[in-house]
Amino acid sequence: MNKKPVETIMGILVLLVAAFFAYFAYNVSDLQVVKGYNVTARFLKVGGLTVGSDVRLNGIKIGTVIAQKLDPQDYTAEIKMSLSSDINLPTDSIAAITGDGLVGDKYIKIEPGHAKTFLQDGDVFKNTKDYKTLEDMVGEIIFMVTDNGSESK
Repeated sequence: MNKKPVETIMGILVLLVAAFFAYFAYNVSDLQVVKGYNVTARFLKVGGLTVGSDVRLNGIKIGTVIAQKLDPQDYTAEIKMSLSSDINLPTDSIAAITGDGLVGDKYIKIEPGHAKTFLQDGDVFKNTKDYKTLEDMVGEIIFMVTDNGSESK
């Protein structure tokens, strides 16, 4: 088998371009874990939130979910997240689990509060909102519609 050096060089070039593309895609896609300070939030329902999910403030990624576990005492889900160290969140901020549309990924949405003190490394969110499933939302709508109908009688 007599291989031509041009084929070998082209093969190496293709591998280098593929490696560069993979590196570029990883950096652009925001898949990196945000390094900073760690905080915890407790939820009754997480609705498919996973380790590696985003933590967003006004739609911009400011953190990453780094761990989740079930508290054996009260059976709540403890979600540990790493937030960017340049983001100072007031202690009365709200952490809510939400999703990108009906079938999109779940993430934690932060609604900043107005307190003068800020969350520190190891703190726990005092205000959380659990994930609402589609069934929960439909049930609320049906309840509102049927409740309004009974009041007019």
